Amino acid sequence: MIVARHVARGSRAARRPAFTLMEVMVVVAILVILASVASVAVFGYLDTANEKAARLKIANIESAVTSYKLDHGSFPTSLQELTVAEGGKHALLEADTILDPWQKPFQYDPGQLSQSGKPKIWTTTEGGTPISNW
Repeated sequence: MIVARHVARGSRAARRPAFTLMEVMVVVAILVILASVASVAVFGYLDTANEKAARLKIANIESAVTSYKLDHGSFPTSLQELTVAEGGKHALLEADTILDPWQKPFQYDPGQLSQSGKPKIWTTTEGGTPISNW
């Protein structure tokens, strides 16, 4: 014999189950905590990546400066000279290459040479740490 259960309309068993406001707020709080922990780790990697990118760009600029010296007999007076095409040749560097990862122009001093004869090219991180080819 089958017994049919009848549930009254206003009873708890007839209502659709749902999350309470408190449960939703706890989940949101946990997500905010996880996001803040993850963002600290990501920004640490971003700083390291920007420093590596700056070192690579400095090496690229150094190669362009050396090529310029071989073609012209002297170092360029500014990095902007490396971005200009002359005599039917392509420019040695793209204009955005002379900007560091923080969108500041690299510093360049053709009069200040290292022991190996390279001119000094440098920049500083947002925290003030110098990055140079010396």
